[in-house]
Amino acid sequence: MAIVKALHTTFGVFGNITGLFLFLAPMITFKRVIQKRSTEEFSGIPYVMTLLNCLLSTWYGLPFISPNNILVSIINGTGAGLEAIYVLIFLIYAPKREKAKISGLLSVVLAIFAAVALVSLLALHHNARKLLCGFAAAIFSIIMYGSPLSIMRTVIKTKSVEFMPFFLSLFVFLCGTSWFIYGLLGKDPFIAVPNGVGSLLGMVQLILYTIYRDNKGKDKKATGDHSVEMGFDTKAKGQNGIA
Repeated sequence: MAIVKALHTTFGVFGNITGLFLFLAPMITFKRVIQKRSTEEFSGIPYVMTLLNCLLSTWYGLPFISPNNILVSIINGTGAGLEAIYVLIFLIYAPKREKAKISGLLSVVLAIFAAVALVSLLALHHNARKLLCGFAAAIFSIIMYGSPLSIMRTVIKTKSVEFMPFFLSLFVFLCGTSWFIYGLLGKDPFIAVPNGVGSLLGMVQLILYTIYRDNKGKDKKATGDHSVEMGFDTKAKGQNGIA
């Protein structure tokens, strides 16, 4: 039992480290946004949706929702803070139409989180509370991990990994695997299942990278100027938008 508890903590700490790298990945994009004082054709939707995922996962990891998952709250609380900064920067530099769209989506996201939090606190208790928060967090985690499917399709189509950075794929795999094992050791399907999906998708990305790594830099135009960042596809005007 002591060994299992120690391993549980170890994989949770490693998951925090690899997760931090994922949440810091968009910094390159937003450095560009600030320098150019424009969001160009970058989409703000990924950051708003990742914010929701982080908020729900932070809430789920709190002791009064699910015991022994404080490490989940730590990394996702950090991620929520970073994503909030990204969204704020996006809103500052986005054109009016895009700003209105992202502001509206942000309002919906905050309303969803508030509804889950209030219902879990005021209307549910014990296991029912954990089930609601766990399902909500798991669903949006799967959505976050599943979003690179289109960029993977692009890699297969163009036989080029130009827009699928190796280290981002590596940390998707490491992060997903760490939290998958953490969830298994803690007998928590709401952590194990979505991160198992993330681990599998990260592995597929690494396999694709191994197959097509020698073609990196070819067929740039065929990709439609897409890059993958923090598990999402992000449209950009040029290849320098990769993060």
